[in-house]
Amino acid sequence: MRPGRDPGLLADLPRLAVLGLGAVIILAPYLWMLSASLKPGSEIFSDSLSLLPQRLYAWENFSKAFREVPLLRFLLNGVLVCAVILFFQLLFAVPCAYALAKLRFRGRETIFALVLAGLLIPAHVPALPIYAGLAATGLLDSYTALVAPFVISVFGIFMFRQAFRSLPEELIHAARIDGMGEMSIVWRVVLPNAWPTATAFATFSIVAHWNDLFWPLVVVQHEALATPALGVLFFRAEEAGNDVGALMAASVVVTAPMVAFFLAAQRRFIQGVATAGLKG
Repeated sequence: MRPGRDPGLLADLPRLAVLGLGAVIILAPYLWMLSASLKPGSEIFSDSLSLLPQRLYAWENFSKAFREVPLLRFLLNGVLVCAVILFFQLLFAVPCAYALAKLRFRGRETIFALVLAGLLIPAHVPALPIYAGLAATGLLDSYTALVAPFVISVFGIFMFRQAFRSLPEELIHAARIDGMGEMSIVWRVVLPNAWPTATAFATFSIVAHWNDLFWPLVVVQHEALATPALGVLFFRAEEAGNDVGALMAASVVVTAPMVAFFLAAQRRFIQGVATAGLKG
């Protein structure tokens, strides 16, 4: 081998090439969306493949996106719905995961098996009975209908249970010796030691419900309650028409908060995913 050539880099070249190709394929639609939001309609459908606009049309596209529909209201609805869902998911998932990971009681393994079984059920399967229940109680077309079906997350229970099992038993025993109750141990000792897992779960939850179109489309009729993904659909149906540039501008505004959130939480997200898989 010639001097100065790194054998490790050469061995990693095929893997890096595959990962790079995958990244290009995944990012291509987002780059096109951003490019289209900066162009007039005549350039979007031209035969040129240039990502850079020949005539910058960003102000017109973005101003129309904010002017024609209440885009800020859609974003606020998304923040509210995602925050309330995450609050209740943590409220229920963290104590349940602690009990399954650190407490000894009859039926614990059976309950955990049911949690695993819950992971196998697609979210669309219980949609019809949940819709019928909300309709019977008059809760359709409300924030409650957007939040209630998701307040208990079996994925959250599983993820936190895996992370809590990796915590040393001595930490729990020391807290009990200090006179702390089980709920105090959960929120003041166990959860602060699992912040990476909490961040990872929060990322999964927020991104999933921010981008969710299926359930809001089923239960929401009024534009004032639309979440970001549904708001873009309303915008396309009512205002944008064939104005693809304005539609792409609205899509950029809806997508940008999730990109910023993930980049800010990326380090803890990776730590949390790794921690949750350390101990089965």
